[in-house]
Amino acid sequence: MLGATGTIGRATARTLIADGHEVVCFVRPRAGAGGTLGADDSARLLDGATLRFGDVTDPASLAQDGFRGETFDALVTCLASRTGAPLDAAAIDHRANSVALAAALKHGVTQVVLLSAICVQKPLLAFQKAKLAFEAELIASGLTWSIVRPTAFFKSLSGQVDRVRAGKPFLVFGDGRLTACKPISDGDLARFIADCLTNTSRHNRILPIGGPGEAITPRQQGEALFRLLGREPRFRQVPVGLLDGIVWGLGTLGRVFPALADKAELARIGRYYATESMLVLDPATGRYDAAATPSTGTETLIDFYARLIEGDAAIDRGDHAVF
Repeated sequence: MLGATGTIGRATARTLIADGHEVVCFVRPRAGAGGTLGADDSARLLDGATLRFGDVTDPASLAQDGFRGETFDALVTCLASRTGAPLDAAAIDHRANSVALAAALKHGVTQVVLLSAICVQKPLLAFQKAKLAFEAELIASGLTWSIVRPTAFFKSLSGQVDRVRAGKPFLVFGDGRLTACKPISDGDLARFIADCLTNTSRHNRILPIGGPGEAITPRQQGEALFRLLGREPRFRQVPVGLLDGIVWGLGTLGRVFPALADKAELARIGRYYATESMLVLDPATGRYDAAATPSTGTETLIDFYARLIEGDAAIDRGDHAVF
């Protein structure tokens, strides 16, 4: 398994272990956001798995330190670039997965389950194009494959809990109704990914998936959060035009100062998520379709907000925090 120290990867590894699979995780010696996890930390997080350490972007390390000449039945990859910047996306979302696929083909792997993202339906960003490039390679590989494209993660939608609890307004772009999603928990997504190994109806399919319940807008997320805190809703509306100005300014400066080019891409990512729904896209109409977006699992985002407020859950946003 690759990407096992990320939040989704960690949950998936634990689910696979609980299901009785023999799980071998290939991880970096210093893993986690900013390399904060040492080998012992990774071992504690992935108790029950066999850990092997190396560099997933290096074909020699993957072969010698990861596969070690052994035969494996399946490859589960939850790899994702940390920033989405072009070089990071090319190195991880595409090239590292591609290297792993080539190694898998040499070591008896017959099945690959890939964690992708629902936003690749409308690929305007570097990381989306990198993910699609690997998806195409996987589909053409001749192996049995499942490509899982989840909607929004709970951690991505929980960045404002502390600011609202501190008495600040909930920030929304536009009127807060520009977008919608069906958020999915780490555990529910991990269950769905793990079942792709044995559920033949999910083989050789692209699988968009969301969590339970109706699609929810940012304004509805804020209203629910205030309700749980027993407070009157307060919103601050941020015009999308402000994001446009930031994207234009950083993009222009990035042509002169290369260090700003990645920041321009991050601004483009921010604008994308502020204006595009994380739901199935109807290619005929160009509109997002909540009814066509499958659901799974039991935990809703509002359930998670309640657990956060009670102190029964924590947020690990890593390098992806926005607010």
